[in-house]
Amino acid sequence: MGTLTARVRVKRRATVLGGAVALALPLVAAGGGTAQAAASCNLTAGPYQRQVEQFLGRPVDGKQSAADCTAIRSFQAAHGITPTQGYAGPLTWQTMSTMLAQRAAGSTPNRAGNCPTNRGRIACVDLTRQLSWIQDGAALRYGPVPVRTGKDGTETRTGLKKIYYRSIDHWSTLYNVSMPYAQFFDGGIAFHSTGKSMWNPPGSGGCVNMRLADAKAYWNLLGKGEDVYVYGRKPGT
Repeated sequence: MGTLTARVRVKRRATVLGGAVALALPLVAAGGGTAQAAASCNLTAGPYQRQVEQFLGRPVDGKQSAADCTAIRSFQAAHGITPTQGYAGPLTWQTMSTMLAQRAAGSTPNRAGNCPTNRGRIACVDLTRQLSWIQDGAALRYGPVPVRTGKDGTETRTGLKKIYYRSIDHWSTLYNVSMPYAQFFDGGIAFHSTGKSMWNPPGSGGCVNMRLADAKAYWNLLGKGEDVYVYGRKPGT
């Protein structure tokens, strides 16, 4: 433990990524598709047709075309949105809306001051925008990065927490899955990496899922006893 603690302290002193880490929000190419793909598409215009067309860079006419449907299906497939039929429905637009809110955060995710700035180093989790970042006082140290939090019924609980247990190669006996770079801060709720898309609905069992690179960075920048603040409400919960 002494060696690990020293290593974490050294990494804290090192220069940390400044500003916003790229959210890497994938856009789908606006091209057409094969005849087979078009045949499996729902060619009915959805209630969010225009918004989805604009998000994907398609011609905005509110009418579903085969090319529109193929582009929407590609987006849905990339993020595990089902049914994957190219329909511009509520869940697809909710996912896109979350992405837009994440982009708007830029390099000032705590602009509204919702995460405490008087506690030194703290990991902030905004459930509404599905974003997390690390700050020292008001200074941004890492992020913001997209996260995947608890689904309806297993919501990530809000409030001020502390990291109490860390396990770099953790295995969940409850879910029978690997949870690399796990840092527990509220009962069984932890930061940890996952191979799923950060925008994969409906969400986690309560944990704050992260991309591998982000979970590694959190592991190096945080330690036992440090603060975590969770606030907001995840869309759809």
